[in-house]
Amino acid sequence: MLDRRTFLQTLGGAAVAGLIPAAPRRLDRIGLQLYTVRAQLAADFEGTLARVAAIGYREVEFAGYFGRDPRDVRAMLERHGLVAPAAHVQSIAPAAWRASLDAANIVGHRYAVVAWLPTEQRRTLDDFKRLAQMLNRMAGEARAAGLQFAYHNHDYEFVPLEGRLPFDVLLAETDPQLVWIEMDLYWITKGGQDPLTYFARYPGRFPMVHVKDSLGPPDHNMADVGAGTIDFRKIFARSAAAGIRHYFVEHDEPPDAFASIRASYDYLRRL
Repeated sequence: MLDRRTFLQTLGGAAVAGLIPAAPRRLDRIGLQLYTVRAQLAADFEGTLARVAAIGYREVEFAGYFGRDPRDVRAMLERHGLVAPAAHVQSIAPAAWRASLDAANIVGHRYAVVAWLPTEQRRTLDDFKRLAQMLNRMAGEARAAGLQFAYHNHDYEFVPLEGRLPFDVLLAETDPQLVWIEMDLYWITKGGQDPLTYFARYPGRFPMVHVKDSLGPPDHNMADVGAGTIDFRKIFARSAAAGIRHYFVEHDEPPDAFASIRASYDYLRRL
């Protein structure tokens, strides 16, 4: 028979080896990409933030401030117990980019995120290589401003060009110490790829994810989180390896935005 010490050592070794599953856990914080409620923000900016907080969200990610001064935005967040770890920049033009960095520091963002690359600049594999160098430069500027930089994918990065996936080119050609990835779990699924493959290949490089669901092929219509086909439990089980710290719910075109974000929040809270 094993004595207590030997048993515990054996148990610990088995856990390390992956023979014993890790204890299940819940998400300790759930965020919202505010693009989901963009129409509501345009009509009632602070009232919308208040309703988001009342549902239970504690983190938000901006996609524009709708003309509000960044100082006012920060004050509104504080009034409603919200923080905004990240924001999508509205333009990659140099002057607009510098203004985005200034605003990010005022509001209190940690990450400045590029969420879209102009179509005319990404037609060939060489275009993506040039864009990767542009992202490196922007990331260096973000670091100099005291911020971190991230790139958010859609599905166009998973359409092969000259035998390669542009997403692979972007990951290989950008500096992993400067350029982080905000993985959109819907778009990578629509693009026919498995996020777990990238988590394993580039561990720790994905501090943020967009959590939105798909009803599956062929149309991949968006759904509230938990109402579709994406296995979030399986994906989130690899959060530590991926480096995920922030989970932002999103739905691009919900029929009822507040009902959608509540349903998604309730699902993730129970997960």
